[in-house]
Amino acid sequence: MPATYSKKEKLKSKKLIDALFENGQSVSVFPFRLMYLSTPFEDGVMAKTGVSVSKRHFKNAVDRNRIKRLMREAYRLNKTLYFNNISTSYAFMILYMGKDKPTFPYVETRMKLLFGKFSNSISETKNN
Repeated sequence: MPATYSKKEKLKSKKLIDALFENGQSVSVFPFRLMYLSTPFEDGVMAKTGVSVSKRHFKNAVDRNRIKRLMREAYRLNKTLYFNNISTSYAFMILYMGKDKPTFPYVETRMKLLFGKFSNSISETKNN
């Protein structure tokens, strides 16, 4: 899995997003929550990911867009470490739950913890 975040890897399907929030599972590491759902994709992508920031906490679109940019970059840089060895395909939605504007080093370290927690929950599910 290359360190890119191409158009094919973006979660855009309204049906899939609704199914993700209805039937998906989640792991949390403050200030992030990762919603995930195992689902097959026709285009051969192993993971489709979307990011979201609450309008309630960040009224200005500039602030929301900056946080989403930071989240996408942290995902792009670290996805090869955590998602190269998964065998099933997943739909992900990463939600920012905090109330403060983060810096990139903070986003990246918390995102790594989130992905590690996801990997542990997947391995526990396979073992049971």
